[in-house]
Amino acid sequence: MRIPEEAVLQQVYGETTESRARFESLAGHFTELFGKEEMEFFSAPGRTEIVGNHTDHNGGKILAASISLDTIGAAAPNGTDIIEIVSEGYQKKVVVDLSALERVPKNCGTVSLVAGMAEAARKKGFAVSGFQAYVSTKVISAAGVSSSASFEMLICSIINYFFNDGKISYADYAKIGQYAENHFWDKASGLMDQMACAVGGPIRLDFSNDVKYEKVDFDFARFGYEMVIVNTGKGHADLSREYSEIPEEMKAVAKCLGGSWLADCSMEQLLENYAKVQSEVANDRAILRAIHYFNENDRVERAVAAAEKNDGKTLLAVLDESGRSSWELLQNCYAIADYKEQKIALALALTEHFLKKIGDGCCRIHGGGFAGVIVALIPQDTTQEYVDYIAKFVGTENVYPMQIRAAGAIHLEA
Repeated sequence: MRIPEEAVLQQVYGETTESRARFESLAGHFTELFGKEEMEFFSAPGRTEIVGNHTDHNGGKILAASISLDTIGAAAPNGTDIIEIVSEGYQKKVVVDLSALERVPKNCGTVSLVAGMAEAARKKGFAVSGFQAYVSTKVISAAGVSSSASFEMLICSIINYFFNDGKISYADYAKIGQYAENHFWDKASGLMDQMACAVGGPIRLDFSNDVKYEKVDFDFARFGYEMVIVNTGKGHADLSREYSEIPEEMKAVAKCLGGSWLADCSMEQLLENYAKVQSEVANDRAILRAIHYFNENDRVERAVAAAEKNDGKTLLAVLDESGRSSWELLQNCYAIADYKEQKIALALALTEHFLKKIGDGCCRIHGGGFAGVIVALIPQDTTQEYVDYIAKFVGTENVYPMQIRAAGAIHLEA
């Protein structure tokens, strides 16, 4: 059976045994479903936000990275206008007719997302034709590591490889995914998730003028640490208001300072016009969130500088500072309207108790906040001890040790 080459698997995954078994299963299912022996293979990782919590929507900076959990696909063009996708664990086949995209309903899961991506790609002048794909993922759903963006970037890789000779840029990958989420899912997403999944490795993102990125050469393993994602659950409250209030409040401060978003302003301006902002915005939390934004942008630069100097101690100190700012200034560790439910704060407190005992490591909220996920950086020789400890409170199934992955959304040579 034809699967990706051993050398390719070793380069992407750092091993060949488990990855070979995954792709053999993938290829077998593809042939069984579509009756074809010839196929190409693709992979796109999930992502982690390292520093830069809630900055992208106001033109800020982020240090993000792809992770070792990925979505993989076997695919082949079918010479028609029909896209057919089957995902492991789901009975229903996703079918999109490219000649009738206007008839695809919005907000109907994967079919809407794929249709939105096809429409976005064509609007940008790229070719999209029919293909068949079987997809399997290890990217945890609803755990703050961007399972949707991972799938989107996988589909972009397929479209790019089969129909566009590799001419679609990573920035266009991200914008295609964003367009689909914005217009076919009614989800006001930014570009951070897609860019981190597409490019691969640690990247510094700047959203002040469109989207710019540069790769950063580091890995937590190099400093002797392992990243552990802890999923505390989705919570029970509707958090859409909490999520939308953060960019709204930041932009209210920016407007008072004469900008359209905080990227147009500075901490110095805020301090010079403090009385005016207090009077006109009349929202202390908005000011605190603006202060978080300005300092968080600075922290991204400090984190990048530390990483490039192989200064792991400073990098972890910046991460810790960022997490505390999210808790104290940004205030996205729990929803005020549902103050009795504080699973994020509990997970952070329990983790800090562990870290104080070992005298090393750090932890912080991860992603949008209010519910969901924290990330802990744990010394490698105590990672299993931490996993066993925190699993007692959240369940083993909600604790995920992982590493940064160098490869982004790619076609794997077979």
